[in-house]
Amino acid sequence: MATSDRSKPQKGEPFSVRFTLATDRTIEAEARRTRRSKSAIVEALAEEATRARRFAGIGFRGDDAARRAWVIGSGLDVWEIVQMAEDYGSVEELIAETQLSERQVALALSYRDSYPDEVGDLIAENRRPAEEWRELYPFVRFGS
Repeated sequence: MATSDRSKPQKGEPFSVRFTLATDRTIEAEARRTRRSKSAIVEALAEEATRARRFAGIGFRGDDAARRAWVIGSGLDVWEIVQMAEDYGSVEELIAETQLSERQVALALSYRDSYPDEVGDLIAENRRPAEEWRELYPFVRFGS
């Protein structure tokens, strides 16, 4: 999951944990696959599980380094729904003009309220000016 570079999360006190052999092998395989430590894998999985429990209806997808929260059943990432809410100007209009439910929009906005840097960074990335995209990807054709 993405965290803002502006503020690195503080680490808690170390503690030890023992997994079943099957779970340990799975974590070890994931650590090898992603070239990360077992601790980093367990921390990422715990963080995602905690967020998914806090926000029932939120899942996570994407590559390891760029995992994103999405609203299950919508097909959209949280940041996409939040940006649409901003662009439409009201939740009511967004719900009336799309197939999103009131619960899905409320869930995305609630997640944004708890993780504003994460969601805001993704929206800012998407709203880069065309000139910036052209500079980053000169081989891609944009527009007409």
